[in-house]
Amino acid sequence: MISSWRKRRAGKRAGKEQARNENGERELTIPRDFRCPISLDLMKDPVTLSSGITYDRPNIEKWIEAGNFTCPLTNRVLRSLEPIPNHIIRKKIQDWCVENRSHGIERIPTPRVPVSSMEVSEILSKIDIACKKQDGAGCRDLVAKVKSLAKESERNKRCIVNNGIGNVLSEAFAAFSMAAFDENVSVLEEILSALVIMFPLDGEAKGFLGSASAMHCLIWFLSSGDLSRRRNAVLALKELVSSMDDQRKILNQLSEMEGATEALLKLIKNPICSTSTKASLTIIYHMIISYGNEKQVGNKLVNLGIVPLLLEMLVDAERGMCEKALGVLDGIFNTEQGREMACNNALTMPVLVKKILRVSNMATEFSVSILWKLCKNEKKEDGGVLIEALQVGAFQKLLLLLQLGCVEKTKDRVSDLLKMLNPYRSKLECVDPIDHFKGLKRPF
Repeated sequence: MISSWRKRRAGKRAGKEQARNENGERELTIPRDFRCPISLDLMKDPVTLSSGITYDRPNIEKWIEAGNFTCPLTNRVLRSLEPIPNHIIRKKIQDWCVENRSHGIERIPTPRVPVSSMEVSEILSKIDIACKKQDGAGCRDLVAKVKSLAKESERNKRCIVNNGIGNVLSEAFAAFSMAAFDENVSVLEEILSALVIMFPLDGEAKGFLGSASAMHCLIWFLSSGDLSRRRNAVLALKELVSSMDDQRKILNQLSEMEGATEALLKLIKNPICSTSTKASLTIIYHMIISYGNEKQVGNKLVNLGIVPLLLEMLVDAERGMCEKALGVLDGIFNTEQGREMACNNALTMPVLVKKILRVSNMATEFSVSILWKLCKNEKKEDGGVLIEALQVGAFQKLLLLLQLGCVEKTKDRVSDLLKMLNPYRSKLECVDPIDHFKGLKRPF
């Protein structure tokens, strides 16, 4: 027994000697109880499971989110998946950090306790009650609280979304929009600003948001002068039209609502941010390709001046914006009025040819499709747009595209374009397409 005691004592002394660095100074070691059993690092937000074991919150939450329902250390089945903050251990860790600040250890900040599912459910119930009582002020304060919690951390946002915040807010927006907008504008604005943070929405939530009263309210916000309202409204409309459920019904409503198309176009003409501009282009694209009478929608957009607006935008647009703008133009040029407007614009051919093989596969496909529609419907005896296309190097670009390869539909259109352009090649010499941009005074 004495021998074993001496061995243990010698082992402790050896451990102490090993804990000294090359300069003979004792190295700082983190106490075992302060380390997370998963990462073995110092815990910054210690929480205890129902098994009684304490872990660092980010590590144990990743473990639970991965589908594990047992304690990593004991392998016991957890009675509850809600970790409880261990304030005693956290306070001890903070005190230890302060004691060892001479070693460069910084005191860990006191973490905010994340919201629980029970707290979220309670707030959502209160929002529902306030909505039924038409208590706008009470509902606005509750929604502001939810939005503040969601912005605190990604973990809070996931918890709030998983508890059905989208349905509750969409239903509340639909309910308050049935009354006069002027009376409920503040609560509607607050609900909408919280709602865009919680995207994507499920089918039930989109059903509430796609109601007639809610849609009229969104268009009213979209047409108002407030920038944040307009941005949130266009993002909500994009969320609605991007869904396959009742998409046609929503697009029909949107196309028939007075001022909707003009408001969407205003966001492109006077952009707030790239996100809202892209959202507006996406909505217009769906309106053109999905609405029953695409000629009526296309002609309306042409009369509002969308063709020169988008051609000007395409000169220096970034990839995402370029793809969406070309998609809209491709839909508009199914109409004779749209094609006529394009043929009369000096930017059309230089811009379209320049985008082939320069932006993305999608942009190339849209550009070829537009060129094909314009050239196929050219009726002028002198060649018109066919001559213009040759002048800016379309023939060489299309040949290169054919050699590099593309999807079958685009390949067929490239072949058609080459056949249409070939008879006019002998009539002129091609010029450098960059000459057509010298007078624009803007980067391409």
